[in-house]
Amino acid sequence: MISPNGDFMAPPRPRVAAPLPTTARGADDPRFTLDGDDALERHLAEACARVLSGVRGLVPAGKLQAVLLGGGYGRGEGGVCRGPAGDRPYNDLEFYVAIEGNRHANEFRYWRRLEVLGEILTHLADAEIEFKITSLAELARRPVSMFSYDLHSGHRPLWRRSPGPHLAGCDHHLGAESIPSVEATRLLMNRCSGLLFARAELARTTLTPAAADFVRRNLAKVQLACGDAVLAANGQYHWSCRERHHRLARLATNAPWPWLDLVLRHHAAGVEFKLHPTVGDLSRAELTALHAEVTALALQCWLALEARRLGRTFPSARAYAEDAGNKYPDTPVLHNLLLNLRANGLHPRAHPSPWRHPRGRAFRALALLLWEPAATTDAHLRRQLESDLNRRETTMDGWIAAYRRFWSLVR
Repeated sequence: MISPNGDFMAPPRPRVAAPLPTTARGADDPRFTLDGDDALERHLAEACARVLSGVRGLVPAGKLQAVLLGGGYGRGEGGVCRGPAGDRPYNDLEFYVAIEGNRHANEFRYWRRLEVLGEILTHLADAEIEFKITSLAELARRPVSMFSYDLHSGHRPLWRRSPGPHLAGCDHHLGAESIPSVEATRLLMNRCSGLLFARAELARTTLTPAAADFVRRNLAKVQLACGDAVLAANGQYHWSCRERHHRLARLATNAPWPWLDLVLRHHAAGVEFKLHPTVGDLSRAELTALHAEVTALALQCWLALEARRLGRTFPSARAYAEDAGNKYPDTPVLHNLLLNLRANGLHPRAHPSPWRHPRGRAFRALALLLWEPAATTDAHLRRQLESDLNRRETTMDGWIAAYRRFWSLVR
């Protein structure tokens, strides 16, 4: 928000619903949203029915194990975009298709079919439809992460082949306190990547309505993510954005970080946008000012949480990027080698170390491109970007495109 004298002010703290119990969302909860009208609820139910029918027509009955709706609508907290014609969906519809057998083989066989189905049904659903292929065995053996906790704690089962618990053997994913602290950094990396891409849109001569919506949506995601990352790093994450906000408010009363109250205010704005997104509510000048405020806050959050996680302080984004320590430790070296080969286009490289997880390279590159103004003009920093991203570029747009490609492979 902009004050009468032109200064940026932290957004007012919207009202947030009462906190929730800490148990997982019940599978029999019929709603996709908190307060969407009946027509929207029916529309989303019909979209799910079309998707399920299409999936069952594409995947043989002997292979298909389950179909789940994840994301905000699967957790009963999907966005409601209000308008004169009634309520509309805003968020993507994320479907998880569990297919028996090797995931990579199943992706090779079924991914394109599901992608085409999603393209066909997106128009009817009035929301982007996304598919992720997995298997029940893979879900059970996967270590806990923020993603797995969210999915297992709050989703909507649309169909399952076998009777009984639809996610048997996955109880370890229900412990939010077991989410590794590096997941907080991973969340910030993904959301702050959107902040970088939004800055590129704001730098263009023309800001189309679609681009403005992209910027607004990504700003709200970072507003939410800063608080969510603090909770995850403190073992207090929760699947519900409303409960997370109440936990963050309690944490802010005695936290050592003076900027946490600002994180709390932005988190409230992020929760409000997630539940009730608005389109076209901010001008270009307001978006630019909000972007600058959120970018500065995200840097404080990033450096503080990384100092706590890695056990060493970073006075600036440049200091963080130039730090030679392993930013993603405790991962299997052979797995890291394979991930680096994939990220490097199957070309082996001795530097950066192929034995370290390539996500650490994305951490460094993002810190430079988003927060260090000299990233593309300082010769030393430019060489580091070239090494981390395995590309040589001459413009900021080129570097952002190179980062986007690398990030999409390691996120």
